[in-house]
Amino acid sequence: MQPCDPELEQTLHADGLRITRQRQAILDVLQSTVAHPDAAWVYDQVRQQIPNVSLGTVYRNLQVLEDQGLVRVLRYGRFRRYDGNISRHYHLACLGCGAVCDLGLDWQDRLGQQVEQEGYEVTDHRLEFYGYCLQCRACDDPLAVTARADSD
Repeated sequence: MQPCDPELEQTLHADGLRITRQRQAILDVLQSTVAHPDAAWVYDQVRQQIPNVSLGTVYRNLQVLEDQGLVRVLRYGRFRRYDGNISRHYHLACLGCGAVCDLGLDWQDRLGQQVEQEGYEVTDHRLEFYGYCLQCRACDDPLAVTARADSD
């Protein structure tokens, strides 16, 4: 586990929260992957460091980290994926296997500015692309990739 980040500690303390071992482990896991995992995957990873952590603890702390702006939650229908990279960036969600990938596109502030010309106050924006990843494109039946991933 990485040492406690002073900025993280300050963010949490400002709202009367502590940086617990579990919170730090969850944040470390999310910041060390580009996979945009679900809570179950985060739980499995954190259990390797803290064997007695509960799934409920992981869910509660993911919510705290989201509320504090320390992780981003990507909602796809009833599914949630977590992103430890809170910098402004775009995603591609694969319609075949469900993978979510970061895209190396420049952030487009002008999109928000164009919307503001319509009279709205824009605080942020989220632009996502949907399509098929390389693995699914190479497969004759992209849904078969999903079935294989679900059975693992």
